[in-house]
Amino acid sequence: MPAARESLLDAAYTALARRPWSAVRMVDVAAAAGVSRQTLYNEFGSKDGLARALVRREADGYLAGVDRALTGHSDLRDRLTATAEWITSEARENALVRAMVTGCWSERLPSPAMSAVPSTSAVPAQRRADGPLPSPGDFVALVRDRAVTVLAGPGTPKSDTAELARSCELAVRLALSCVAAPPGEGGVAELVRSVLQRQAD
Repeated sequence: MPAARESLLDAAYTALARRPWSAVRMVDVAAAAGVSRQTLYNEFGSKDGLARALVRREADGYLAGVDRALTGHSDLRDRLTATAEWITSEARENALVRAMVTGCWSERLPSPAMSAVPSTSAVPAQRRADGPLPSPGDFVALVRDRAVTVLAGPGTPKSDTAELARSCELAVRLALSCVAAPPGEGGVAELVRSVLQRQAD
């Protein structure tokens, strides 16, 4: 991603942390990124285009974090627990991620249409951002499928893969429930481990 585009997205994210999206001005985003307003419009086309690109970037960052959590341990339960912890911590710290994974968009946030919008952008990254944005159900499936791909070894029987997919989806949905209603003592890790242990018994 070109440096100017990334700087503009960083500036938009910072502006959003300070004020509602409706109060974020394109001229201020451009100035904060150290580029002209015309450069901003060349990259994103409009404020809605900027919002879509920002949501797409945060979605990609969230999924990259899931990938890191899935590969950071050797034990299956530890990998799923780390993934569940990532899901809850990232949703707690990033309002856009929380909105994406729960579907609860507050009035402070941009609310781009989740379906694809017509794109005439010459910028490939913007054409991608103008495509459909993932729904909460899409995120569950994306994380589950990534987990199954990482955790199922080559030659894993289909019945074992189906069971693994159920365990992965359970861990993801449990983590998402902890976003809405944070767990007590022990946190999400203890909750996920105990559920996976019961499932294994």
